[in-house]
Amino acid sequence: MKLVLLAEGIAVMVAGQARAALRRAARGPSRAGWSWRVELVGAGMRAIMMRSKRRGVQWLRASLEAAPAPAPFAKRVRIENVDAGGVRARWLVPLGATDPSRTLVYCHGGGFVVCSPDTHADLMARLAVLANTRVLAVDYRRAPEHCFPAAHDDVLAAVRWLYAQGADPARVVLGGDSAGGNLVAATLCSLRDAGDPLPAAAVLFCPWVDPLAAGGSMDANADVDFLDRELLVAWAHAYLPPGSARDPRAFPIDAKLAGLPPLLIQVGGAEVLLDQVVAFAERARAAGVDVSLEVEPAMFHDWQVEAALLPEGARSVETAAHWLTRSVTAR
Repeated sequence: MKLVLLAEGIAVMVAGQARAALRRAARGPSRAGWSWRVELVGAGMRAIMMRSKRRGVQWLRASLEAAPAPAPFAKRVRIENVDAGGVRARWLVPLGATDPSRTLVYCHGGGFVVCSPDTHADLMARLAVLANTRVLAVDYRRAPEHCFPAAHDDVLAAVRWLYAQGADPARVVLGGDSAGGNLVAATLCSLRDAGDPLPAAAVLFCPWVDPLAAGGSMDANADVDFLDRELLVAWAHAYLPPGSARDPRAFPIDAKLAGLPPLLIQVGGAEVLLDQVVAFAERARAAGVDVSLEVEPAMFHDWQVEAALLPEGARSVETAAHWLTRSVTAR
Protein backbone atom coordinates (compact mmCIF):
# COMPACT_ATOMS: atom_id res chain seq x y z
CA MET A 1 0.00 0.00 0.00
CA LYS A 2 2.80 2.41 0.83
CA LEU A 3 4.37 1.87 -2.59
CA VAL A 4 1.01 2.47 -4.27
CA LEU A 5 0.54 5.74 -2.37
CA LEU A 6 4.12 6.76 -3.10
CA ALA A 7 3.62 6.10 -6.82
CA GLU A 8 0.33 8.00 -6.90
CA GLY A 9 1.75 10.92 -4.97
CA ILE A 10 4.77 11.16 -7.25
CA ALA A 11 2.55 10.98 -10.33
CA VAL A 12 0.30 13.77 -9.06
CA MET A 13 3.29 15.92 -8.13
CA VAL A 14 5.10 15.42 -11.42
CA ALA A 15 1.95 16.18 -13.40
CA GLY A 16 1.49 19.41 -11.46
CA GLN A 17 5.11 20.39 -12.02
CA ALA A 18 4.82 19.64 -15.75
CA ARG A 19 1.79 21.92 -16.05
CA ALA A 20 3.65 24.63 -14.13
CA ALA A 21 6.67 24.29 -16.43
CA LEU A 22 4.51 24.71 -19.51
CA ARG A 23 2.77 27.75 -18.02
CA ARG A 24 6.08 29.33 -17.08
CA ALA A 25 7.55 28.71 -20.53
CA ALA A 26 4.54 30.42 -22.10
CA ARG A 27 3.87 33.25 -19.62
CA GLY A 28 6.86 33.58 -17.31
CA PRO A 29 6.98 32.93 -13.54
CA SER A 30 3.72 32.73 -11.60
CA ARG A 31 5.13 35.27 -9.14
CA ALA A 32 7.77 37.90 -9.79
CA GLY A 33 11.09 36.73 -8.42
CA TRP A 34 10.32 33.02 -8.48
CA SER A 35 13.14 30.77 -9.65
CA TRP A 36 12.39 27.60 -11.56
CA ARG A 37 13.01 25.66 -8.34
CA VAL A 38 10.51 27.69 -6.32
CA GLU A 39 7.96 27.37 -9.13
CA LEU A 40 8.26 23.59 -9.34
CA VAL A 41 8.35 22.92 -5.60
CA GLY A 42 5.26 25.05 -5.09
CA ALA A 43 3.45 23.45 -8.02
CA GLY A 44 4.20 19.95 -6.77
CA MET A 45 2.86 20.76 -3.31
CA ARG A 46 -0.23 22.45 -4.74
CA ALA A 47 -1.01 19.42 -6.92
CA ILE A 48 -0.89 17.11 -3.89
CA MET A 49 -3.04 19.43 -1.76
CA MET A 50 -5.67 19.95 -4.43
CA ARG A 51 -5.91 16.21 -5.12
CA SER A 52 -6.54 15.67 -1.40
CA LYS A 53 -9.85 17.53 -1.72
CA ARG A 54 -11.17 14.46 -3.50
CA ARG A 55 -9.09 11.77 -1.84
CA GLY A 56 -9.45 12.99 1.74
CA VAL A 57 -7.30 13.58 4.80
CA GLN A 58 -6.25 9.96 5.23
CA TRP A 59 -4.92 9.84 1.67
CA LEU A 60 -3.02 13.09 2.14
CA ARG A 61 -1.61 11.93 5.46
CA ALA A 62 -0.43 8.63 3.99
CA SER A 63 0.97 10.28 0.85
CA LEU A 64 3.04 12.80 2.80
CA GLU A 65 4.34 10.12 5.16
CA ALA A 66 5.21 7.84 2.23
CA ALA A 67 7.36 10.48 0.56
CA PRO A 68 8.68 12.95 3.15
CA ALA A 69 10.94 15.79 2.02
CA PRO A 70 14.71 15.15 1.83
CA ALA A 71 16.30 15.41 5.26
CA PRO A 72 20.09 15.77 4.94
CA PHE A 73 20.41 17.32 8.41
CA ALA A 74 18.71 14.32 10.04
CA LYS A 75 22.05 12.50 9.80
CA ARG A 76 23.60 15.14 12.04
CA VAL A 77 21.37 14.51 15.07
CA ARG A 78 20.73 11.68 17.48
CA ILE A 79 17.04 10.74 17.57
CA GLU A 80 15.28 9.16 20.52
CA ASN A 81 11.56 8.61 21.12
CA VAL A 82 10.28 9.68 24.53
CA ASP A 83 7.09 9.72 26.57
CA ALA A 84 6.66 13.39 27.49
CA GLY A 85 4.17 13.13 30.32
CA GLY A 86 1.84 10.83 28.40
CA VAL A 87 2.47 12.58 25.08
CA ARG A 88 4.46 10.99 22.28
CA ALA A 89 7.55 13.02 21.49
CA ARG A 90 11.00 12.72 19.99
CA TRP A 91 14.37 14.12 20.99
CA LEU A 92 16.70 15.42 18.28
CA VAL A 93 20.11 16.18 19.75
CA PRO A 94 23.01 17.46 17.60
CA LEU A 95 25.91 15.04 17.45
CA GLY A 96 28.60 16.47 19.69
CA ALA A 97 26.30 19.17 21.13
CA THR A 98 28.13 21.44 23.58
CA ASP A 99 25.07 23.02 25.23
CA PRO A 100 22.36 20.37 25.71
CA SER A 101 20.64 22.45 28.39
CA ARG A 102 19.13 24.72 25.71
CA THR A 103 15.85 23.23 24.46
CA LEU A 104 13.52 23.97 21.55
CA VAL A 105 10.05 22.46 21.91
CA TYR A 106 8.79 22.13 18.33
CA CYS A 107 5.25 21.65 17.00
CA HIS A 108 4.98 20.53 13.38
CA GLY A 109 2.40 22.01 11.03
CA GLY A 110 -0.18 20.21 8.93
CA GLY A 111 -3.53 21.84 9.58
CA PHE A 112 -4.03 19.78 12.76
CA VAL A 113 -4.77 16.78 10.52
CA VAL A 114 -1.60 15.72 8.68
CA CYS A 115 2.21 15.64 8.99
CA SER A 116 4.37 14.46 11.89
CA PRO A 117 7.91 14.69 13.25
CA ASP A 118 8.90 12.51 10.27
CA THR A 119 7.69 14.98 7.64
CA HIS A 120 9.43 17.83 9.48
CA ALA A 121 12.63 15.94 10.28
CA ASP A 122 14.92 18.15 8.21
CA LEU A 123 13.51 21.44 9.51
CA MET A 124 13.85 20.37 13.15
CA ALA A 125 17.30 18.87 12.63
CA ARG A 126 18.49 22.07 10.95
CA LEU A 127 17.30 24.12 13.90
CA ALA A 128 18.98 21.69 16.30
CA VAL A 129 22.32 21.80 14.50
CA LEU A 130 22.39 25.50 13.58
CA ALA A 131 21.28 26.64 17.04
CA ASN A 132 23.28 23.96 18.87
CA THR A 133 20.17 23.00 20.81
CA ARG A 134 18.27 19.85 21.60
CA VAL A 135 14.79 19.71 20.07
CA LEU A 136 11.76 18.08 21.65
CA ALA A 137 9.41 17.32 18.75
CA VAL A 138 5.86 16.95 20.05
CA ASP A 139 3.91 14.24 18.20
CA TYR A 140 0.56 15.65 19.28
CA ARG A 141 -2.77 13.98 18.57
CA ARG A 142 -4.34 14.94 15.23
CA ALA A 143 -7.87 15.47 13.99
CA PRO A 144 -10.30 14.11 12.95
CA GLU A 145 -9.55 11.28 15.37
CA HIS A 146 -8.81 13.76 18.17
CA CYS A 147 -10.56 17.13 18.07
CA PHE A 148 -9.78 20.38 19.88
CA PRO A 149 -8.36 20.82 22.47
CA ALA A 150 -6.41 17.54 22.18
CA ALA A 151 -3.43 18.97 20.25
CA HIS A 152 -3.25 22.04 22.48
CA ASP A 153 -3.43 19.93 25.64
CA ASP A 154 -0.65 17.66 24.38
CA VAL A 155 1.74 20.54 23.74
CA LEU A 156 0.96 22.11 27.10
CA ALA A 157 1.53 18.77 28.84
CA ALA A 158 4.84 18.26 27.03
CA VAL A 159 6.13 21.68 28.11
CA ARG A 160 5.14 21.05 31.71
CA TRP A 161 6.80 17.62 31.57
CA LEU A 162 9.98 19.28 30.30
CA TYR A 163 9.91 21.71 33.21
CA ALA A 164 9.35 18.82 35.63
CA GLN A 165 12.50 17.15 34.25
CA GLY A 166 14.50 20.13 35.47
CA ALA A 167 14.67 22.24 32.29
CA ASP A 168 15.22 25.92 33.03
CA PRO A 169 12.38 27.89 31.36
CA ALA A 170 14.88 30.69 30.68
CA ARG A 171 16.69 28.26 28.34
CA VAL A 172 13.58 26.92 26.63
CA VAL A 173 12.16 28.18 23.32
CA LEU A 174 8.91 27.13 21.66
CA GLY A 175 8.70 26.79 17.89
CA GLY A 176 6.21 25.72 15.28
CA ASP A 177 5.02 26.18 11.73
CA SER A 178 1.49 26.74 10.41
CA ALA A 179 -0.89 24.86 12.74
CA GLY A 180 2.15 24.24 14.93
CA GLY A 181 2.57 28.01 15.17
CA ASN A 182 -1.05 28.20 16.31
CA LEU A 183 -0.28 25.67 19.03
CA VAL A 184 2.81 27.60 20.15
CA ALA A 185 0.91 30.88 20.47
CA ALA A 186 -1.96 29.21 22.34
CA THR A 187 0.42 27.33 24.64
CA LEU A 188 2.25 30.53 25.58
CA CYS A 189 -1.07 32.12 26.54
CA SER A 190 -2.15 29.06 28.54
CA LEU A 191 1.15 28.96 30.44
CA ARG A 192 0.85 32.65 31.24
CA ASP A 193 -2.77 32.36 32.36
CA ALA A 194 -2.00 29.39 34.58
CA GLY A 195 0.92 31.17 36.24
CA ASP A 196 3.47 28.72 34.83
CA PRO A 197 6.93 29.99 33.87
CA LEU A 198 7.17 31.24 30.31
CA PRO A 199 9.95 30.14 27.96
CA ALA A 200 12.62 32.59 26.87
CA ALA A 201 11.18 33.12 23.38
CA ALA A 202 9.17 31.58 20.55
CA VAL A 203 9.69 31.10 16.82
CA LEU A 204 6.57 31.02 14.62
CA PHE A 205 6.85 30.05 10.96
CA CYS A 206 3.72 31.13 9.03
CA PRO A 207 1.44 30.63 12.05
CA TRP A 208 -2.19 29.73 11.27
CA VAL A 209 -3.67 31.93 13.98
CA ASP A 210 -7.14 32.49 12.48
CA PRO A 211 -8.37 29.13 11.10
CA LEU A 212 -11.57 30.55 9.55
CA ALA A 213 -10.16 33.79 8.09
CA ALA A 214 -11.62 35.03 4.82
CA GLY A 215 -10.85 37.69 2.24
CA GLY A 216 -7.69 39.70 1.70
CA SER A 217 -4.60 37.55 1.13
CA MET A 218 -6.77 34.44 1.45
CA ASP A 219 -8.16 35.39 -1.97
CA ALA A 220 -5.31 37.50 -3.39
CA ASN A 221 -2.67 34.77 -3.01
CA ALA A 222 -4.85 31.73 -3.69
CA ASP A 223 -3.48 31.38 -7.23
CA VAL A 224 0.18 31.16 -6.14
CA ASP A 225 0.11 29.47 -2.73
CA PHE A 226 -0.31 25.69 -2.49
CA LEU A 227 -3.20 26.07 -0.02
CA ASP A 228 -6.60 27.70 -0.40
CA ARG A 229 -9.42 28.63 1.95
CA GLU A 230 -11.61 25.67 0.99
CA LEU A 231 -8.93 23.25 2.14
CA LEU A 232 -8.06 25.20 5.28
CA VAL A 233 -11.68 25.52 6.39
CA ALA A 234 -12.20 21.78 5.89
CA TRP A 235 -9.21 21.09 8.15
CA ALA A 236 -10.41 23.61 10.72
CA HIS A 237 -13.83 21.96 10.84
CA ALA A 238 -12.16 18.57 11.31
CA TYR A 239 -10.30 19.97 14.33
CA LEU A 240 -13.01 22.13 15.90
CA PRO A 241 -16.12 20.48 17.42
CA PRO A 242 -19.36 21.36 15.57
CA GLY A 243 -20.84 24.62 16.81
CA SER A 244 -17.81 25.49 18.93
CA ALA A 245 -17.15 29.13 19.81
CA ARG A 246 -13.97 31.00 18.86
CA ASP A 247 -11.91 29.74 21.78
CA PRO A 248 -8.59 31.68 21.83
CA ARG A 249 -6.78 28.35 22.32
CA ALA A 250 -7.84 27.56 18.75
CA PHE A 251 -7.93 31.18 17.49
CA PRO A 252 -4.82 32.87 18.94
CA ILE A 253 -5.62 35.96 16.87
CA ASP A 254 -8.35 36.60 19.49
CA ALA A 255 -6.18 35.91 22.55
CA LYS A 256 -4.86 38.47 25.01
CA LEU A 257 -1.18 38.67 24.10
CA ALA A 258 0.30 40.90 26.81
CA GLY A 259 3.11 39.36 28.78
CA LEU A 260 4.32 36.92 26.15
CA PRO A 261 8.08 36.45 25.58
CA PRO A 262 9.89 37.75 22.48
CA LEU A 263 8.54 36.35 19.20
CA LEU A 264 10.18 35.79 15.84
CA ILE A 265 7.48 35.52 13.19
CA GLN A 266 8.20 34.65 9.57
CA VAL A 267 5.57 34.78 6.82
CA GLY A 268 5.59 34.65 3.03
CA GLY A 269 4.36 37.55 0.95
CA ALA A 270 2.76 35.09 -1.48
CA GLU A 271 0.87 32.99 1.04
CA VAL A 272 -2.82 32.97 1.88
CA LEU A 273 -2.13 33.43 5.61
CA LEU A 274 -0.21 36.69 5.13
CA ASP A 275 -2.89 39.06 6.45
CA GLN A 276 -3.68 37.13 9.62
CA VAL A 277 -0.01 36.66 10.48
CA VAL A 278 0.74 40.37 10.06
CA ALA A 279 -2.37 41.24 12.11
CA PHE A 280 -1.26 38.88 14.88
CA ALA A 281 2.21 40.44 14.94
CA GLU A 282 0.71 43.92 15.13
CA ARG A 283 -1.63 42.93 17.96
CA ALA A 284 1.27 41.40 19.88
CA ARG A 285 3.36 44.57 19.45
CA ALA A 286 0.46 46.72 20.58
CA ALA A 287 0.26 44.55 23.72
CA GLY A 288 3.90 45.26 24.50
CA VAL A 289 5.43 42.05 23.14
CA ASP A 290 8.89 42.21 21.54
CA VAL A 291 8.10 41.02 17.99
CA SER A 292 10.50 40.48 15.10
CA LEU A 293 8.37 40.12 11.94
CA GLU A 294 10.08 38.93 8.77
CA VAL A 295 8.09 38.97 5.52
CA GLU A 296 9.74 37.05 2.67
CA PRO A 297 8.08 38.85 -0.27
CA ALA A 298 7.90 36.12 -2.90
CA MET A 299 7.47 32.99 -0.79
CA PHE A 300 4.48 30.70 -0.38
CA HIS A 301 3.34 29.06 2.85
CA ASP A 302 5.80 27.05 4.95
CA TRP A 303 8.74 27.44 2.58
CA GLN A 304 11.01 26.79 5.57
CA VAL A 305 9.92 23.13 5.58
CA GLU A 306 11.40 22.86 2.06
CA ALA A 307 14.84 24.07 3.19
CA ALA A 308 16.50 20.99 1.71
CA LEU A 309 15.17 21.99 -1.72
CA LEU A 310 14.93 25.79 -1.58
CA PRO A 311 17.85 28.12 -0.75
CA GLU A 312 15.25 30.63 0.45
CA GLY A 313 14.05 28.09 3.01
CA ALA A 314 17.56 27.29 4.17
CA ARG A 315 18.32 30.99 4.70
CA SER A 316 15.14 31.57 6.68
CA VAL A 317 15.80 28.60 8.96
CA GLU A 318 19.36 29.79 9.51
CA THR A 319 18.06 33.24 10.44
CA ALA A 320 15.62 31.69 12.91
CA ALA A 321 18.34 29.51 14.45
CA HIS A 322 20.60 32.53 15.02
CA TRP A 323 17.72 34.52 16.53
CA LEU A 324 16.91 31.59 18.82
CA THR A 325 20.50 31.42 20.02
CA ARG A 326 20.69 35.14 20.71
CA SER A 327 17.34 35.13 22.52
CA VAL A 328 18.37 32.43 24.95
CA THR A 329 21.89 33.77 25.50
CA ALA A 330 20.51 37.23 26.31
CA ARG A 331 18.42 35.93 29.23
